[in-house]
Amino acid sequence: MRDISVKIFSSGKTVTIRVSNELVTILKSHYVKNMKRYSYTVTKYPSVFFFEEELMKQE
Repeated sequence: MRDISVKIFSSGKTVTIRVSNELVTILKSHYVKNMKRYSYTVTKYPSVFFFEEELMKQE
């Protein structure tokens, strides 16, 4: 099982939003302690946060 305290995405990385298939760039990440996972804000939607399972790596 993956160590949840290690983030998958870093600032400046281009990722895809799963539901819309949009390419976006990670602005920043934040570890949400009570949920034990990272949230990410992206360039196109800076007031919305996404969790890792909502984003996909670019290959």
